[in-house]
Amino acid sequence: MLNYTTYVLDEKAEWVTFVHGAGGSSTIWYKQIRDFKEHYNVLLVDLRGHGKSKKIVQSKKLHRYTFHSIGDDVIETLDHLNIKSTHFIGISLGTIIIREITERFPERTKSMIMGGAVMKLNLRGQVLMRLGATFKSVIPYLVLYKFLAFVIMPKKSHKESRVLFINEAKKLYQKEFIRWFKLVSEVNPLLAFFRIKDVGIPTLYIMGAEDHMFLPSITKLVENHASSQLIVVPNCGHVVNVEQSEIFNTKVIQYLKGLNR
Repeated sequence: MLNYTTYVLDEKAEWVTFVHGAGGSSTIWYKQIRDFKEHYNVLLVDLRGHGKSKKIVQSKKLHRYTFHSIGDDVIETLDHLNIKSTHFIGISLGTIIIREITERFPERTKSMIMGGAVMKLNLRGQVLMRLGATFKSVIPYLVLYKFLAFVIMPKKSHKESRVLFINEAKKLYQKEFIRWFKLVSEVNPLLAFFRIKDVGIPTLYIMGAEDHMFLPSITKLVENHASSQLIVVPNCGHVVNVEQSEIFNTKVIQYLKGLNR
């Protein structure tokens, strides 16, 4: 099972489940825990191969990753904790995992909060992924990851996010990075389906105004999905929960409280 951490406010309180992106771990939510645990039961998970969930790779001996199997890891954790439904909060690649879970198990999802959401790879992103897929076995994975981090988070104001993700990526194994990289490089057909289909679950996209690689596609998606809303945070790049944590926390909690009203 995935490594997880819980903060229980009350047995009757709603749950929020935080899902990090590729190369990260549950530690990226350190700026969210204090605010959210005042209102909700909080669940943090380390996805397979990340953080303290490295042992799941060894025990299951899985060689091919799919978003389906990674989503099943999260569902297994919810079942273990007897969490029937939850608000999901994700960042970057974690938003794809949340969307995949919701497609198969809509009854488990109360809402989706999609920070720095990835719902389309633009031309630059597709070229980078193809180049990376070609050279992933030749170039040391950390060199490739640092390059991708600079492309996605290029500004000086994005440095905190870059450093955080690079430091977390250092904890990955080379083979683990390659598995995840291959998974992301093949994701376009799945994302195309997600962009077409409105799953009908309340969804908040919260994006940085400087998230040049992913914001344009999310802006277009929200125009076509009645269940979705978009908040664009100024002076902010891809990792909005780190770069503008106060705004992220305030806007997300307001949104969740508004669902109950």
